[in-house]
Amino acid sequence: MLEECASCPRLAGFLAEVRHQHPGYHARPVLPFGDPRARLLIVGLAPGMHGANRSGRPFTGDHAGILLYETLHAFGLASRPVSVARDDGLELIDCRITNAVKCLPPQNKPEPAEIRTCNRHLAEEIAASPDVRVILALGQIAHQAVLLALGMKQGACAFGHGARHALTEGRVLIDSYHCSRYNTQTRRLTTADFHDVFRNIRTELG
Repeated sequence: MLEECASCPRLAGFLAEVRHQHPGYHARPVLPFGDPRARLLIVGLAPGMHGANRSGRPFTGDHAGILLYETLHAFGLASRPVSVARDDGLELIDCRITNAVKCLPPQNKPEPAEIRTCNRHLAEEIAASPDVRVILALGQIAHQAVLLALGMKQGACAFGHGARHALTEGRVLIDSYHCSRYNTQTRRLTTADFHDVFRNIRTELG
């Protein structure tokens, strides 16, 4: 069962420490969230310490979720623009969100072996999602994790903000810089930039 997974000793040990320090936190692997029949699958990096790791829902309660959920709502993919708690009633529409690594890593930096170990969960999720037409990778690690999950070579397509890559079975991979606090505050990723990505996604979905 994914929510009880302890395949990565470093991550499992770190989560045990976090549960001790923050008894009210989820502090376990974070499951995907959204429409099981979604045509859009969004892949992030990993849960944030005081966001998804606390709430138990991807991008919920942290800074990275602010721009993401505002944008999803603006493009008709979420029932509300703010995500604060697992039970806040927010619903995703034709969209599902997951992470390349399901557990909180120390310093928000998963090790390569942990990314590979966790990748089977992403591979299983994509394989069990025949309706997915567009995969949005938030950041280079998510981009690489998607390629690995699909059995593609890492050199098959290079990460680039706004890049579009044709996949098998008529699917498309679209890249974006991650909507992290660092990227938004340094304006590496602006709201306009992110909206442009979602306009392209809307075009792909029809």
